[in-house]
Order: sequence, then structure tokens, then C-alpha cells
Amino acid sequence: MTRIETQVAIVGAGPAGLMLSHLLHLEGIHSVVLEIRSRDYCETRQRAGVLEQGTVDLLRRTGLGRRLDREGLTHHGIEIGFNRSRHRIAFDRLTGGKCVTVYGQHEVVKDLIAQRLSDGGDLRFDCSDVSIHGFEGTHPEVRIQYGSQDFEIAAEFIAGCDGFHGICRPSVPGGVLECFERVYPFGWLGILADAAPSSEELVYMHHDRGFALFSMRSPKLTRLYLQSKPDEDLAEWPDDRIWEELLRRFQCTDGWLPRQGPILQKGVTGMRSFVVEPMQYGRLFLAGDAAHIVPPTGAKGMNLAVADVVVLANALGAFFRDGATEALNGYSAVCLRRVWKAQRFSWWMTSLLHRHEGYNEFDRRRQLAELDYLTSSEAAARSLAENYVGLPM
Repeated sequence: MTRIETQVAIVGAGPAGLMLSHLLHLEGIHSVVLEIRSRDYCETRQRAGVLEQGTVDLLRRTGLGRRLDREGLTHHGIEIGFNRSRHRIAFDRLTGGKCVTVYGQHEVVKDLIAQRLSDGGDLRFDCSDVSIHGFEGTHPEVRIQYGSQDFEIAAEFIAGCDGFHGICRPSVPGGVLECFERVYPFGWLGILADAAPSSEELVYMHHDRGFALFSMRSPKLTRLYLQSKPDEDLAEWPDDRIWEELLRRFQCTDGWLPRQGPILQKGVTGMRSFVVEPMQYGRLFLAGDAAHIVPPTGAKGMNLAVADVVVLANALGAFFRDGATEALNGYSAVCLRRVWKAQRFSWWMTSLLHRHEGYNEFDRRRQLAELDYLTSSEAAARSLAENYVGLPM
């Protein structure tokens, strides 16, 4: 078995793991990133793409903003629709100029991989038989098979950035972690359409038949979602039926509708909220989806992952500079404070906008009253705007 030594072993080459490796490099801290999937998979997997103001500022500040500034779509607000009318929430006016940027998660991953390789980073894709050991003590290690050889990566810390289904969180002994979860009784049927967006901003539409979302991935690609069953059979949703349902839910009195085009991709995403506490055990630190999942309604997933690793990178920097452990010991508490606020916001957006099978007429009219209040009260709109553009990191 070949032995490699590093300061931080990072399991997972998604936004959390790659950003952590990049931030550590800027601090002069060596890391190795280990990923079971291929580089091509990581760079092409379509995921969320709404970046908070703080995430965009971090990418620019750390040398990752060139392509983002060239290709990202800056949005200064969103539209909330109900009763066949749309109402704009102006982020810039309500938050002192802050906004969000539409830039796909896979594009962020591409930029991070290119930067790490340019900086001489050690990224290992297509790993197998990944396992973590010794993180209860001071000599953690990760064992992998890579290129038909067995490797032992000896590190001072392990960062578990390997997602909800990864191996890091389940490796923590039983009884240490407490899990909090809500599974929603609906999902999103999502499509990617070869059609130029017909609105410059996202449109969140509440409808008696179920929620719908209009978004985009580029000036030529539209991304649309329908509230559906979490186990929806896509064979029952030919393209014509999808467009018919989208047009029905988005129909507005001003005549606005999404522009149609060939459907390039379609899939169903389940909706869940999940948090694990604490986000650390010994010298293992969990970040991103390994520690928490949010429903996509509030556009928080990748942004929370980035916020986690900013806290972790700062804490590791303090340790390797002067041996300080206070920030490392407080990592979980600091992250969870933001995580739970994001969970609250995502739950609120999800509850407000979706059709709930158990709701009676009282509940439905209460939803409409809240939407009316949200879109007519500056105080209510400001609360949404502040959370949507991102709380301070």
C-alpha cells in the first residue's frame, strides 16, 4: 500500500470539497481531494444554479470570478405569482444593492477544478473502496483504491464533503450524531428546454393545480419545474403533456407565458429537509450535503456548502498558523446557526408556494392571504429578499 501524507484529506469533489481545497491552498495548507466519480461526471451533472451575493463575492475575491462575470446572469429580483398575476420582489432596492447570480453548479465545479489543477492541486477522480479511519484520534487516514493501486492518505484532518449518500457521515459511531428530517409529500418534475427565457428573472407561481417555477441556465436555455408526486413516472409525462401543464399553471392576465422549445432533459427531484448535529466528530468535519439537505425552493443548497467550508477553512488556517483550536471546536455551532436559518426559509418558501393535499379551503385561503401580504408589504418583502440574497457568511 502506497502512503501519502497531507494536512487535510477531503472526501468529495463537489462544490464543498473543491472550494475547501482552494481556500486551504490560499492559506498555504496542503490537501488531497478524493472522488469516486469521474471528472466528466462532476463537471456535467446539472444541479442548482442560483448563487447568493456572498458566494459570488467569495468567488471573485479568490480569483474564480472571470467566467462567472462573463457568463453569469445577474438577477436583481424575483417574481411571485398567484391568482394569475405576478408581483416583483426587488432585491437590490430592499437589501441595499444585493442580488443573486444564475450560474450552474457544474460551472462552478469546472472553474474550481481548473483552478486547483492550475495551482498544482492533488485531485483524484474515479477512486474506489474509499474508507476513513482513525479520526477519533490525532492520526486520521483515508484508504482508497486508485488506478488499480491501494493508497493510504495520512492527514491531520478529514473533511467529509461527499454528499448525502457518502461514506463519511455513516462512518461516525452510532449514538454520536442526531438527525433531524422532514420528507415532503411532493417532488419537482424538472425540464431543461432549448428555448430562450421569456423573463429576465425567476418566476415562482402558486396555483391550485400545484406550484411551478420558471428559471433559466443561460440566455438560450430555460429550466422549468412542476410540483408533482415524488415518485412520478416520467413515462406518463410526454413532452406535450408537460408543456400543457406548464402553460396552464403559468397563465397570467397580462398574457405572459414561458417560451416553448424542445425538451433536452427531464427528471423528478424529491423534496426533503435534513440536518445532522453535530457536524464534527474528532478530526472529521462534515460539510455541505453530507451534513444537511434543503428543499430547492429557497435556492440554498450550494450556498450553504460554500458557507460551511469558509468557516472550516478559517478554522484550519488558525490551527496550522498557531495551533489554535477554538474555531475548530466551534465549527459545528457556527455552521448550524446559519443552516437552521436556511432551513427555516426553505421550509417557509416551500410551505407557502406548494399545493398541500391535506389543506382545506381555510388553509388555501390563508396561503393566498399570506401571498397577498408578502407582495404588498415592504417589510414582508424585505424579509424574503434578505434571506434570498443570503445572510452574512
